[in-house]
Parts: sequence; C-alpha cells; structure tokens
Amino acid sequence: MEVEMTIRGLLMDPVTQMPIVILKDVAGDSVLPIWVGVYEANAIALEMEKVSTPRPMTHDLIKNVLTGLETQVHKVVVTELREDTFYAVIWLERGGEVISIDSRPSDALALALRVDCPIFVDDLVLKTSKQATNANDRLSADELRKWLEGLNDEDLGKYKM
Repeated sequence: MEVEMTIRGLLMDPVTQMPIVILKDVAGDSVLPIWVGVYEANAIALEMEKVSTPRPMTHDLIKNVLTGLETQVHKVVVTELREDTFYAVIWLERGGEVISIDSRPSDALALALRVDCPIFVDDLVLKTSKQATNANDRLSADELRKWLEGLNDEDLGKYKM
C-alpha cells in the first residue's frame, strides 16, 4: 500500500550538516526524513521557491525531454529502505504504455515538483523507517520524528538552503 506524501520542507541535519527533505503524509501526521546531497537539495529548493535559472537544470531538462516525447509522469514512489538507503521509482506513461524507472528519491522528488505529480511512500518504508536507529551519534529515528513533527513553518524557515 502506498501513502500519499507532500514535501513539507528542507532543513539541515544539525549533526552531519547534510540536507534533509521532509515528507509529510497528506492525510495524517506521519513524516519521513530523507537525507539527500547538497546538489539534489538545491534542485528541490529551486523548484519549491519557484526560482528560474537562465538555462535548464538537469531536472528541467528531464521534464523537457519527457514533454517532447509526449510522456507523462503519473507518480513517484519511495519504494524501499535497504541498508540505510532509500529507493524510488518514477512511473511514466507514453502512448498507453506504463513504464517504471528506477531513481534516487531526491531525483524523483525534484522531478515530481517540476511536473506536479503525486508523491507516494510505500507503507512498509514508513514502518521500517520508524523502527530504524543508527548506531552512530545521530538522533534515533523516533527522536528525530518527534522533533520533526513538532516543527512549525517558522522553524522550517530557519534552515533555508
């Protein structure tokens, strides 16, 4: 089963100084933090803030290619969490044929924002991520989730990329 999510915001992990994309359940209170690279976070932030660039960025190029090929993006799905790595699939349709494309979640999310398609997370990923804890000095997943659920709009604004 898939849970529809929305991108709630971007913030910096105070320990690792790596960007985190915060996905939030559109019909509930579940949140899913996904650590991403700086460049990928920048691509997401540019689209969230509707910043236009003088030349197409990579995800803009992908959108333009898909449009040129008369291909629609139906949805993106974060499908798996394996060994602390998230996996995603981009679902496309062209000429009545449905195609699934393996993707990093950060790229799938950046594209989803550009083509305005729904974002989903597999229910098992949400359950697995709630049980996951890291052995290093990071917060546990439950502690981080509680902290993230308590954030408001002003808190998210403090961590702009």
